[in-house]
Amino acid sequence: MVKDERATSAWPQVAFEPRAWTATGDEVASRRALRAARGNYQAAVPPMISDLPVVLSPDILALADDASRELTRFDAEAGPVAAPFASILLRTESASSSEVENLTSSAKQVALAEIGASRSGNARLVVANVRAMKAAIILSDRLDESAIIEMHEALLSDSAPAVVGRWRDEQVWIGGGSVSPHSASFVPPHHDRVEALMADLIGFTRRTDVPVLAHAAIAHAQFETIHPFPDGNGRPGRAIIQAMLRAGRVTQNTTIPVSAGLLHDPDAYFGALDAYRSGAPDEIVGAVAEAAFAAINNGRKLVADIRAAADRWNAVVVARSDSSVHRLKEYLLSQPVVNVKTVAGDLAVSEIAAAGSIARLEESGVLMRTSGDSRNRLWQASEILDALDAFAARARRAHA
Repeated sequence: MVKDERATSAWPQVAFEPRAWTATGDEVASRRALRAARGNYQAAVPPMISDLPVVLSPDILALADDASRELTRFDAEAGPVAAPFASILLRTESASSSEVENLTSSAKQVALAEIGASRSGNARLVVANVRAMKAAIILSDRLDESAIIEMHEALLSDSAPAVVGRWRDEQVWIGGGSVSPHSASFVPPHHDRVEALMADLIGFTRRTDVPVLAHAAIAHAQFETIHPFPDGNGRPGRAIIQAMLRAGRVTQNTTIPVSAGLLHDPDAYFGALDAYRSGAPDEIVGAVAEAAFAAINNGRKLVADIRAAADRWNAVVVARSDSSVHRLKEYLLSQPVVNVKTVAGDLAVSEIAAAGSIARLEESGVLMRTSGDSRNRLWQASEILDALDAFAARARRAHA
């Protein structure tokens, strides 16, 4: 709800409680650091929020409402045109969400990772985040504890399988070194509180009396405050925003790259999370709303660039209407680096037909051969890669 006459206080601050710290004896650090890591530390005790009145300032409510309308408008513009736009926007959201965690990769490396041909660890992590985002969208109509665990598993099942499939069973902390949580910038709740806090968060996400964008932003901030996993909390937390926008029908066709908007001012984003923990939810709602506007402006340019490339290809490539060449052109919009095997598999054609379609597009200048020997040649659609890299550069530019 937006306003509740029963509300007598602001959003509660995160409290803190002393917890005993037991060193393992295997820590390697200076004597000074080891001395500082003795005794109790202070762990967060987030409030239960499932039934709390949500009271936001009129200005923030208006901002969130405007952003929601623009998200819906852009979703309607981009979504019905062609399936590849939904796929490529989901990839840009996944890449941007990863970049918030300082995991950067070029569009080409991500495209190579999609077909198992990249040596870049960061690119493989971005592709894992694509899987997590897809899981978030699929599970948006049943967002519960198991759905969130599935998102996390999609993200880290390859790179850190030991930490997936459950809530954390250890204390974690942010900043301050690896020896102990005593000097951390933030210490999330002790692991024995996580299960109850996540159940409460799920209760909050099921409310229908909070405007959708504000609802998603607050749920995201609460998730990041709980920090329910030992690693990989930021990306699933931002995937929850997408799931809730979809569940609330603000978006229906596409995954709008809100994380790219957050990249415009990551310090403000992290500051808004700190403000939320201090009892000020307006700032995180405002940060997500402003990120939505930035994402829409950047996303419109990306869609325009991709449409321009598709129009040029249609003008220079002539083939029968039932030719697989046309299907390959559309496929390249969402997978701009290919080889014969992936084209044959994904388009369900023979490798001979795939090779023929690739050759036609190479002759027309749509594709360029880049590397690989005669048994594993690679081709790229440079116009699409350039459009994706330009999107990422625009997202970074405001905080460069």
